[in-house]
Amino acid sequence: MSLPKAELHLHIEGTLEPELAFALAARNGVTLPFADTEELRHAYSFSDLQSFLDLYYALMAVLRTEQDFADLADAYLARAAGQGVRHAEIFFDPQAHTARGVEIGTVVEGLARALERSEERYGISTRLIMCFLRDEPAASALETFEAAGPHLHRISGVGLDSAEVGNPPAKFREVYQLAAAAGLRRVAHAGEEGPAEYIREALDVLGVERIDHGLRCLEDEELVARLVREQVPLTLCPLSNVRLRCIDTLADHPLRRMLDAGLLVTVNSDDPAYFGGYVEDNFTAVRDALGLDRETLRTLAANSFKAAFLDEPRRRALLAEVAAYQFTD
Repeated sequence: MSLPKAELHLHIEGTLEPELAFALAARNGVTLPFADTEELRHAYSFSDLQSFLDLYYALMAVLRTEQDFADLADAYLARAAGQGVRHAEIFFDPQAHTARGVEIGTVVEGLARALERSEERYGISTRLIMCFLRDEPAASALETFEAAGPHLHRISGVGLDSAEVGNPPAKFREVYQLAAAAGLRRVAHAGEEGPAEYIREALDVLGVERIDHGLRCLEDEELVARLVREQVPLTLCPLSNVRLRCIDTLADHPLRRMLDAGLLVTVNSDDPAYFGGYVEDNFTAVRDALGLDRETLRTLAANSFKAAFLDEPRRRALLAEVAAYQFTD
């Protein structure tokens, strides 16, 4: 049994494995520009964030119906259960689907169908976080939030993702104010490819409670001190960072330095079908590359529950599971 953990940085569209992509393509009469699953898997080689996003959005063409989204989420949850995940906060990108003519209700209700059964079937509690595409106009985010109105009871929070450089958090001030007024939790990608200043802006302008990625905070000592002081969680994605060339090798990853500095960091998988591993695979990879001992792994797992949007009784119960966990290897 794997170390119990929460996954807090997971794009559900990024869990689309080649086998499911081809199955959904056949179901929906979509022709993929790849001969077979092996050729598609070979295409998962990226030079930067944009090269990944190009393929990521192209493959979404196979997602058409509520059942497609339910099947996608269920496939992830089944894998996650085998990797020790006890709580998952799942991102989705409605604009990437509505731009293709898929209604937001189809996306949300399909995902919710799988999430509602998750705790009973897999022992995983869930939250659904609606992300805005930062390389789209702010007006599009506002339209998306309005369209999501009838489905907000299914949604726990909002996030900000896609191409970061040149798209500062402040661009989305208004939609985040609306989300806060609606009682939604707020997170945002910042400091992956964009500068450390984007992290500060996400905190001060958008009022986020958690930073997704946040690697580049280390370039700003004052910002690091603030993140430590306020214990703002950072959702790191090590295998993703290597695949997208944010760092050269896992041995270069700053995770250990960030822990030593007192930052509240967590380990997550981001887009695991594309980046070579799910969350336990990320734990194993950083353990081996950075020489992390068992207690450091336990700290990372505990951090994931501390950073999660959980009710306090469940948080305490999950932290107790981490404390009681017995390593076997």
